[in-house]
Amino acid sequence: MRTRLMPVIAVLLAICAGAAFAGDQTIACLEKFTLTEETASGFARIALHCVHREFPNKPGHVMNDSTGVAGPAVLHPAFYGCFDWHSSVHGHWMLVRLLGLFPDMTEAPDIRKALDENLSEENILVEAEYFRQKNRASFERTYGWAWLLKLAGEVGRCPEPAARKWKMNLQPLVDVILENYFEFLPKQTYPIKRGVHPNTAFGLSFALDYARSSGNRDLALLIGDVGKEYYYDCISACPAGWEPDGDDFFSPCLMIADLMRRVLSQDDYVRWLNKFLPELRYGLPESLFEPVEVSDRSDPKIVHLDGLNISRAWCMKGIALALPEDDPRRRVLEEVACLHAEEALAHVASGNYEGEHWLASFAVFLLAGE
Repeated sequence: MRTRLMPVIAVLLAICAGAAFAGDQTIACLEKFTLTEETASGFARIALHCVHREFPNKPGHVMNDSTGVAGPAVLHPAFYGCFDWHSSVHGHWMLVRLLGLFPDMTEAPDIRKALDENLSEENILVEAEYFRQKNRASFERTYGWAWLLKLAGEVGRCPEPAARKWKMNLQPLVDVILENYFEFLPKQTYPIKRGVHPNTAFGLSFALDYARSSGNRDLALLIGDVGKEYYYDCISACPAGWEPDGDDFFSPCLMIADLMRRVLSQDDYVRWLNKFLPELRYGLPESLFEPVEVSDRSDPKIVHLDGLNISRAWCMKGIALALPEDDPRRRVLEEVACLHAEEALAHVASGNYEGEHWLASFAVFLLAGE
């Protein structure tokens, strides 16, 4: 896998290294973070390599009785590959996204076949029923929930003829996930701020994207209210100097800021950001703005830090574009987003399954998300 993807990585490095990080060229650097068909093919091959790979697998499965002793493909016939349920879901999102952008890419027939097989009506009904069983209320909450809605939103806008069928098939599972959001959010008194899967700001961000793209006004209003309650009404400076933790793949502070750009008007957002990250215009604290070092990409927790570099880049990019054009923080964020992207994109195809089963979808979201 690593040998086949080396040309892809070389192209990505050329994209980043070819852009200067000063003056007006900073914006050009961000604009160059786009996918070519060549890089899309490389990312697609990573996902196709794992969406039907059942083992190794980390199921996160609560067994209610002896009948719950079953393999991943039995429990999750749609999303059993890519090591865990959520990684399989965002691997499928990536395939749909790439297919929509490059319908004639070499891997397109294999992508269509994989999506037809995995997103079948029968498979999705089993997935939906799994969520309805007792002791499953917290399964994939809210990281996997958010990626499932992101997948549904992507299928909904995909120009592929088969996408209409995929969308219809997904709907029972989407309905369950929406029910879970409406049931859980009103009783979640405190947000989860850790930089890993349960991070509340991330779960709200993707769910809000889905709500707006699908016209779900009730969900959009709920998330807007909850987001303001968690992060606006009790505003204080985020302790960004404490970041990162050793296995983060999200920045808690930047992920909150990325959510709030979706929730607030530009004027309110500028005022809020002044208080939330008061030293941002100076590129401080340094620990938040320097790309993190990844010492061992064969370690499943340490390799999370590659994802941190990527998600920091997409948050910084989104925050920058939400600010007024003359805001000096735009330049700081654009420069540092470029640095993080340059560091991270070189390691998406490391040859280690610990990172490869999920990092490509993070890279695609950075390069061609939203």
